[in-house]
Amino acid sequence: MIEQTKSYKGAFATVTSLFFMWGFITVMNDVLINTFEGIFNLTAFKTSMIQMCFFGAFFIISLIYFIISSTTGKDPINRIGYRNGMSISLLICGIGCLAFFPAAYSNSYYVFLIALFILATGVTLLQICANPYAALLGKPETASSRLNLAQGLNSLGTTIGPLIGVLLIFRIFSNGEATVESVGKTYLIYGCIFVLFSILVRFTKLPSFINEDKIVPGFSVLKHRHLLFGIFAIFFYVGAEVSIGSWLVKLLQAPKIAGFEKETANYFLSYYWGGLMIGRLLGTISLGEKTKLKKYLGMAITSLLVFGFIYFITSIKNEGGNFHMEYLSFSNISLFMVFLSINYIGFILGGSLASRSLAVFSFICIALLLLVTLGQGEISLWSAISLGLFNSIMWSNIFTLAIKDLGKLTSQGSSLLVMAIVGGAVIPPLQSLVIDNYGVQISYLVPIVSYIYLAFYGLIGYKQKS
Repeated sequence: MIEQTKSYKGAFATVTSLFFMWGFITVMNDVLINTFEGIFNLTAFKTSMIQMCFFGAFFIISLIYFIISSTTGKDPINRIGYRNGMSISLLICGIGCLAFFPAAYSNSYYVFLIALFILATGVTLLQICANPYAALLGKPETASSRLNLAQGLNSLGTTIGPLIGVLLIFRIFSNGEATVESVGKTYLIYGCIFVLFSILVRFTKLPSFINEDKIVPGFSVLKHRHLLFGIFAIFFYVGAEVSIGSWLVKLLQAPKIAGFEKETANYFLSYYWGGLMIGRLLGTISLGEKTKLKKYLGMAITSLLVFGFIYFITSIKNEGGNFHMEYLSFSNISLFMVFLSINYIGFILGGSLASRSLAVFSFICIALLLLVTLGQGEISLWSAISLGLFNSIMWSNIFTLAIKDLGKLTSQGSSLLVMAIVGGAVIPPLQSLVIDNYGVQISYLVPIVSYIYLAFYGLIGYKQKS
């Protein structure tokens, strides 16, 4: 068992690098959606099969994991250890990415989906291992803060991912027009990186966490009310987050919103996912143990510094192999700065409580989605992009609230929460049906249902039975 009095900074740094990796590769789905749509001439619903396939793997693999642990009474990760579990997961991710290279030469959309499923299998197992492990590396009362920090690195991956993906697919491996070959070569590079990470983790010394208690076969873990409601909270949260990101480029291409070209719109994905990074780093500070003055000061400085970083990297443009800086004017980003201030106020209203912050941010997301669907131009554009700021702390807050006091059932509960990521396979296709029939702007009403449930979980659903 891990001793909570020890410092595990080195181990935590290693684990957070894995959060970065799966954030980077997951957000590439958004780039694939907009790439394959043109290459294979797909409808919105057929394009949504990318998310259905990727997040469907979370459901299938996590369900198998849960069945094994609940019927045998033995937790697979507990038996092989977290380090081995993470190493194997990274290797599977690598195999999935490498499979994109032969898929490119088959020139078949469905072969790409098979490769994506293999990749998602590795990411699923990685999440089952890494999320509870990060929560266990320290004091239980600061678990949400650690997960927010780890998710902040995850969001660094989702911020950089679209930029590098667009650069490789549209520029380095092609002449401005994406091809199946440019996608295959890009993922070949990603696959090699994942294999190297797998080897690195396997030979890195990490503290072990082994619970000697045998899990009672059956479904007793579902008797925990806060976990059961938390499973649905993860389902709705991931579904909303993925759905918003999946169709953001299409929204920004709409004449009433911005009328951007596809490649330009892809750059703005980094503001959406970068918003998650800002919020998660602020959440780390907010849920930490410092005094209020130090927290608020640290949050303000962090918010501005990370925004500056996002502003800088999204200004790097590549034209014919020549890189140059192309900055957005202050008037273009002033609305985002307003939402950045509201995000800061939201943390203050949350009062460093995971449940209250979840509820406050859910209500703000509902308001932003109404602005997206009812407004036009820059107000709708930046309202959609700013949703990332308020999605930021939801995953980590829900996860830690849901696994609280599960004891020996923690890994089993974690597998169920990861299984609920299947929301990312369900809600985007539902939104795609609205897009095909009524247009992309009105489709942003669909995620509102998710945030209504998340507000409920933050106010009531997280509470444990006496």
